[in-house]
Amino acid sequence: MSAPFRRAKVRALAKINLGLRVLGRRPDGYHELRTVFQTISLADTLEIAYAPARRTAIELEDPLGLPDNLVARAARAAMGAMRATGRVQIRLAKRIPMGAGLGGGSSDAAAVLLALPVLAGRRLEPARLCEIAGELGSDVPFFLRGGRAVGIGRGTELFPLPDGAPCGGVLVAPGVTVSTAEAYRRLSPRLTIELQQNKIFSFQSQVWDGDTGTAPVNDFEGVVFEQYPVLARWKKRLIRAQASTVMMTGSGSALFGLFRTARELSTALAELGEYTEEEGIYRISLVGRRRYCALWWRALEEHITGKVWPPRSRYAQ
Repeated sequence: MSAPFRRAKVRALAKINLGLRVLGRRPDGYHELRTVFQTISLADTLEIAYAPARRTAIELEDPLGLPDNLVARAARAAMGAMRATGRVQIRLAKRIPMGAGLGGGSSDAAAVLLALPVLAGRRLEPARLCEIAGELGSDVPFFLRGGRAVGIGRGTELFPLPDGAPCGGVLVAPGVTVSTAEAYRRLSPRLTIELQQNKIFSFQSQVWDGDTGTAPVNDFEGVVFEQYPVLARWKKRLIRAQASTVMMTGSGSALFGLFRTARELSTALAELGEYTEEEGIYRISLVGRRRYCALWWRALEEHITGKVWPPRSRYAQ
């Protein structure tokens, strides 16, 4: 008789970049970055089930049929790191637009890394989790804790920041798919040593001043807007709607506008007319680290012991 499954339903939150500066190419071929990551309320949903078995079998139900899905790769990596065997079933429901700079695939992978050890009754130390996450993708480590954090290097060197004030916003994903490799190629001729120092100083000022200081900048906007003018038009529209911060996230193509009050946000949504999620318009809120952890503890409450991070399995020996 086969062992029963342990099950959990978790949300994998998207992120935006509150500023993204590109300094230049590193010796390892990646680019040196300075950015501020921030989790938002828009999320995919994963239903994850685990049952002990003599051999490992991973089944992924993915309506989009993505090849080499990060979710399956994360499950294989977690099972290997835990030195565990068993049946793993995952059902993925996508809501985060793909190819928009929102980190959906990375967040899905991090969700597996956090949930699967809990269901399997094993523990992966934070350092090991970060190592696996970094091997899966540059954005994956951030989603192991969420909230707001400075990312440097490839974006995998993370330094937590205090949660900002509660804030709502509008996210626009116009259905344009931006090639990250092409965006970097177009940006490279504009990177100079002198400009690097200016970027570092302005980025430091932004981080030090928090919500009220230097306006954040995304270096990709210039080259991406040249290629996709519709994105520039959307930015102007969000500025006219009186958003306090308007920016493209990552290398695109999604843009966001943040508003200081709920009334300003409601007015902006009314001005945007009858747009819906099907047309790529989302109402969002910023999700701080405390709320991020609370969402996870609530989703895994029947399988965990205490409110520690990363979540600790009550089945662990």
